[in-house]
Amino acid sequence: MTSRFFAQGGSDSDDDSDYSEEIPEVPSSDIQSRYLPDASDEDEDTDTKRVVKPAKDKRFEEMTNTVEQMKNAVKINDWVSLQENFDKVNKQLEKVMRITEAVKAPVLYIKTLVLLEDFLNEALANKEAKKKMSSSNSKALNAMRQKLKKNNKMYEEDIVKYREEAPEAEGDNNEGGDDTEDDVTDFGDDVISIDDPIVEPLDEPVDVNRWETMKNKGEREMEKLLSKDPKEITWEWVNQKFKEIVAARGKKGTARFELVDQLTHLTKIAKTPAQKLEILFSVISAQFDVNPGLSGHMPIKVWKKCVLNMLTILDILVKYSNIVVDDTIEPDEDESSKPEDYDGKVRVWGNLVAFIERIDTEFFKSLQSIDPHTREYVERLRDEPMFLALAQNIQDYFERMGHFKAAAKVALRRVESIYYKPQEVYEAMRKLAELAEEDEEAVVPEVVPRKPTFPESGRAMMDLLVSLIYRNGDERTKARAMLCDIYHHALMDNFGTARDLLLMSHLQDNIQHMDISTQILFNRTMAQLGLCAFRVGMITESHSCLAELYSGQRVRELLAQGVSQSRYHEKTPEQERMERRRQMPYHMHLNLELLEAVHLIGAMLLEVPNMAANSLEARRRVISKNFRRLLEISERQAFNAPPENVRDHVMAATRALTKGDFQTAFEVLNSLDVWRLLKNRNSILEMVKDRIKEEALRTYLFTYSSSYESLSLEQLAKMFDLSKALVHSIVSKMMINEELHASWDQPTQCIVFHEVQHSRLQSLAFQLTEKLSVLAESNERAMESRTGGGGLDLSSRRRDNNQDYAGAASGGGKWQDNMNSGYGGRQGNNRSGYGGRPGQPRDWSGQSRGGGYAGGRAGSGNRGGMQMDGSSRMVNLNRGGRP
Repeated sequence: MTSRFFAQGGSDSDDDSDYSEEIPEVPSSDIQSRYLPDASDEDEDTDTKRVVKPAKDKRFEEMTNTVEQMKNAVKINDWVSLQENFDKVNKQLEKVMRITEAVKAPVLYIKTLVLLEDFLNEALANKEAKKKMSSSNSKALNAMRQKLKKNNKMYEEDIVKYREEAPEAEGDNNEGGDDTEDDVTDFGDDVISIDDPIVEPLDEPVDVNRWETMKNKGEREMEKLLSKDPKEITWEWVNQKFKEIVAARGKKGTARFELVDQLTHLTKIAKTPAQKLEILFSVISAQFDVNPGLSGHMPIKVWKKCVLNMLTILDILVKYSNIVVDDTIEPDEDESSKPEDYDGKVRVWGNLVAFIERIDTEFFKSLQSIDPHTREYVERLRDEPMFLALAQNIQDYFERMGHFKAAAKVALRRVESIYYKPQEVYEAMRKLAELAEEDEEAVVPEVVPRKPTFPESGRAMMDLLVSLIYRNGDERTKARAMLCDIYHHALMDNFGTARDLLLMSHLQDNIQHMDISTQILFNRTMAQLGLCAFRVGMITESHSCLAELYSGQRVRELLAQGVSQSRYHEKTPEQERMERRRQMPYHMHLNLELLEAVHLIGAMLLEVPNMAANSLEARRRVISKNFRRLLEISERQAFNAPPENVRDHVMAATRALTKGDFQTAFEVLNSLDVWRLLKNRNSILEMVKDRIKEEALRTYLFTYSSSYESLSLEQLAKMFDLSKALVHSIVSKMMINEELHASWDQPTQCIVFHEVQHSRLQSLAFQLTEKLSVLAESNERAMESRTGGGGLDLSSRRRDNNQDYAGAASGGGKWQDNMNSGYGGRQGNNRSGYGGRPGQPRDWSGQSRGGGYAGGRAGSGNRGGMQMDGSSRMVNLNRGGRP
């Protein structure tokens, strides 16, 4: 080699000859044929074949190498290495058993434990050698003694069994060969055996037919159950298998679906009805475990099987009346062994209420997860009669057994599935249940009916269910049933009944102390109550119901119809997940555009006359802060574009109504698309048009009364397209409520306006009364801040908006006052100074703002009343005819 590269002598021929001897040339034909599809297998003999090993074999090989290292450490008495490799082999054992789904440890591991145990005993017995050990080796020896003693307790039976069979194994392996590979693959009956070679011999072609499908542990267990001789199946054998399967539930590596299949097969071979019932309860629990996460939902097929299993349980309970399900007893094997003809009571552990609530929750979660704009969502809704049939049968069973509290809980689930459905949807669901029964009439024999029985109307069904809950339910159940009942009455346009139920229950006083889901139901009920009041023409009550929802710009969040994002309040991921779990399914949503339109139209009809009446006051009385804010934003715009959304339409109508153009205001509102969502659209639009005319008349009188000495009734009726009787009624109410200081001249059918001027003493009294009311209000706010309160930020905004719908019950009589007075929200609005001639001075300082439904609070009704009475007496002192 030296002469080849460095020596100057030698010729090129010598170098070429050396290379030609050492490196044989490869024929080009071999290179080409190796990669051609028609190449023969004989050419591959000279190549190195790549072997692809399964993960299972790789783990076996790793374990084998670690055991070999431990054997070498035993030979040189290295306990430090033994300790490290012992921890390593235990980790490898977990991987091997997880991959093979084995129950028993491999023989190689048991053999290693026996080897370590014997070597440890020898080392401890040889005290002289122990004294000569290094400190690190001695510490490792003591640590291994503790670890090995603790570890071998788990495999004590396997170690004893191996020691008994060890002499036979030594006799078989007396040639001294290494049997490590046999030990690795020997797992007993419960482990997959590896009989097929990993790599095919090179001189044999690969046979595709030799590939076999390897079965996992669950499939092998299922085969054992199916292949069991029916003569050998006894109650004890079924009970033993049942215990084994239940013990494997929840363990790592246990397939959930296979566990359900095994338990389902056991129900078919159960020997007694009680044993079958016990196994069915475990089947349902295992089906619930199919989806362990909180965010996902149970697969729909599994959910349907779960419902059918519950119906099978009810079949057994109805057929064998001596079997009693109770969750307060301890599970007892002797109970399930009692035969079918046993006369006494058989008590089986179970909780039907918990199961029906979980099934309902899974149905609710599935509707949350499915896209509502797909066919799948509609198909999922068709499964609701199946759940209602199950709930009805369980409720009937509890009522027959005398468990009325449990029956009330099940009845609440039925109520929550029906309360939001209009009569048309209820009829469609009833027909769907009947059609489903016709399709499944002769499928399986049944004891309990597989379809629900629906009364003719949803209201009748609600009355039956809520009456049971009111008699036997707990506080939370009664509260939720009451809210659902109020919602359904409002949906049926029974506003008076719904309002009375709400005020009678006092739920608005305690709702902030209830759970969040009940608070969401309360918000939905108030929203539906506001829509109902609007549909029946009660604008003031409608606005009072909806004012709190729109006070904080969080309507979606309060109704659980969306997640609001705020730049001022950041939410943790856990809070966002919890909020998403509380979202309502799409078919239960309230239309937010319709809700906003009703709220803003009601605020417009109340605020426009109010702004005209209080236009010159230093501190204006505000009915709706949200409406005022939107109006200010609209007024600040330099150019008003054509309206696009609901807000733009209402603001455009407000501008027209302020000018007295009621026709334009109605045309703008009539162009909204949300009216098509209402059933009696034409009658509601007529009502809105009439109310716009009435408020236009009031606004006109408030604005221009100071410019008139008298005004003809006929002229007003012609200007606003109203009847004379209605104009007379509106003006008379304004006079009675001291909103308009005028009187009727009956012969001429004219309104004669009066001038009222306050003395210095009266003006000071008015100012003092106003300051005292402000002081009392600030004291009440301070008391509220000290005592606490809240609940979804609704109660804290009642005082700011001068709206206290929740305090109507405790305040006493505000709803009734509004019913007696068509404009109860404007009572006590003692406007003084109207009716003066142009050019004459007026004293505006004495104007007072009194109480009323929208402006008062629960504790301040009397104070507002006294103020109104006092001011009216003062006005009467100075009231007189014109000179």
